[in-house]
Amino acid sequence: MFVGNVWLSIIHRLLRRHYASGKLLFTQNFTIMNNNQNENNDNVKSIHDFDFNIICEYFSCLDRQGPGSDMMTRKALNAVPAIGKGCVVADLGCGTGSQTLQLLHGTEAMVKAVDLFPLFLKKLSERSAIAGVGDRLEAIAGDMGDLPFAPASLDMIWCEGAIYNIGFQHGINLWRQYLKQNGWLVVSDAVWFTEERPEEISKFWHDAYPEIDTIANKVEQLRMAGYEEIKTMRLPDDCWTENFYEPQREAQRRFLARYPDNATAADLVVNQRHEAALFERYHEYYGYSFFIARKK
Repeated sequence: MFVGNVWLSIIHRLLRRHYASGKLLFTQNFTIMNNNQNENNDNVKSIHDFDFNIICEYFSCLDRQGPGSDMMTRKALNAVPAIGKGCVVADLGCGTGSQTLQLLHGTEAMVKAVDLFPLFLKKLSERSAIAGVGDRLEAIAGDMGDLPFAPASLDMIWCEGAIYNIGFQHGINLWRQYLKQNGWLVVSDAVWFTEERPEEISKFWHDAYPEIDTIANKVEQLRMAGYEEIKTMRLPDDCWTENFYEPQREAQRRFLARYPDNATAADLVVNQRHEAALFERYHEYYGYSFFIARKK
């Protein structure tokens, strides 16, 4: 799931530090940093007893926590040789599971869906039961940086818009051990489409996700990490506009009505609207791409 910019750094830092035994603990003080700040800056804004559940609630009401589409998930899946009965697929950072459902419908594999947020997994389990594919789903509350899988136990690792949580290079290297020989890795990640871009969007992404890079450079990272048969697929703009930002309009209205005097809720909505405005202005410079690769 992609939650972007300030919230991206907060959520990841909180969860990696305070996730334990399937429970999220938020009893300390945390910080939100503006784009021009760092952790040593005196102007850092403090949040006391940070109400993380509010942010989880906001994103749990969305079918997708990041850019994507069922069509692009199916297209990427079709680029992988058949994943048949008896195969095991891990969907990392699954969120509420729109892509997980496509994996369940498009393969006969057992799908192990991993996410740090129990609320997201609950919604995914409900959605899979309604779709009639829940018998092949295992929902796991866990950290993609510390997976509960044995080495060489997975036929495919899938991760849509979530590898940023631990970084692209670290993720592709770390996860390789869990794949069987000739197993497949399919991830989508933020990329630059051009070598040069306006300062505003360059700075935004440098602050939010320094590992954003060109497709060619990420392909080279995959080769260096021990993958081959690498394919890429650029996600079209409607994966952002129609499937991620547009559904948030009504969600934001309801969210602010539910929490009219909550600063965390207000800041989150402002941030998401800012991201949408940036994409409208600069979508020709950046976006998401799928990377499909086989373990050597």
